[in-house]
Amino acid sequence: MTPALELADVGVILGGRPVLTGASLVAVPGEVLGVVGANGAGKTTLLRAALGLAKLETGDAWLGGRPVDRLSEIERAGLAGYLPQERRIAWNMPAWRIAALGAPHLSPREAHQRALAALADMGVGGLAERGVRDMSGGERAKVLIARLLVTGAPLLVADEPAAGLDPQAALTVMEVLKTKAEAGAAVVATLHDLTLAARHCDRLAVMSAGRIVAIAPPTEALAPAVLAEAFGLDGELIATPSGWVVAARRLA
Repeated sequence: MTPALELADVGVILGGRPVLTGASLVAVPGEVLGVVGANGAGKTTLLRAALGLAKLETGDAWLGGRPVDRLSEIERAGLAGYLPQERRIAWNMPAWRIAALGAPHLSPREAHQRALAALADMGVGGLAERGVRDMSGGERAKVLIARLLVTGAPLLVADEPAAGLDPQAALTVMEVLKTKAEAGAAVVATLHDLTLAARHCDRLAVMSAGRIVAIAPPTEALAPAVLAEAFGLDGELIATPSGWVVAARRLA
């Protein structure tokens, strides 16, 4: 099986200092790979490096088995859909038009239909004609996630897809992404909510100070020693009837 995304010993320098060092990982079709870590750990830079949006000082990156630095923007767009952390939208366009921007390769009719379906998946189908600047921040975030879904790309990369969402909406987002993975896509998402990550990701890449310090199923990736190293937490992963819960406190 060809990996949807692969990084090998990747290093990135921004502003004269290393922000990513020796990062290696593989994301394959059919899985949700979560990327977790404290603020400034290098999560966003990792995603940008994988997509060819950050210059690599060392190492290599591939999308669909092809070197990312040899792909055109159109080729990259066909291989990966990307939801950046920035949620700003300049124009007050109807929600369905924003979502349809994810499928410029389709006819207007097909893009419209796919946009309506994605908005419905995100629970905002009834807001399809509303201007996005007239929405709450959470509603606008759902529209942008719908735009990611509309791409139909074999790799979906989402930077903090649950940010700013209420608990029910955050669960919906992760359930939708999980469904896409089960249908054959590879999903890579950065998350701050460790409980959400543990419940919905097949594997977790844990980052600390620009390095990947663990990459494994949640039960291994969020072991007490890793929680202490990457987050400064004294905690553990606990099984409950509703799923995994991370119980922790700050280390003294």
